[in-house]
Amino acid sequence: MKALTSSLHVRMNTDMKQQATAALAAMGMTASEAVRLLFHRIAADQAFPLELKVPNAQTRSAMAEVDELVRARKARFASADDMFAELEEANGR
Repeated sequence: MKALTSSLHVRMNTDMKQQATAALAAMGMTASEAVRLLFHRIAADQAFPLELKVPNAQTRSAMAEVDELVRARKARFASADDMFAELEEANGR
C-alpha cells in the first residue's frame, strides 16, 4: 500500500526564510528535511525537540575530513589501537 502524504504551506518573512535556509544548508539539511524531522520528533516525543545549531569551525572541519575520507574510500587510522592512541594523546594521557 502506498504511503499517504500531504503538503504543508508555511508563510514567513523572506529574510527569515533565507537566513534559516542558509543555516540548515550549513547543517547539511533542506528546509523540507528540517520540517519533516521536526514533525517526526514532535509526534514521537510529544514535545518540542531540542535546538539544532550550526556546527562550529572545528566540527565543520571534522565533517569535511570525514566527507573526504568517504569519497577517497580510505580510513584515517590503520587500526582501532591507532585511533585510541591518538585520542589518548589528545586528552593528555
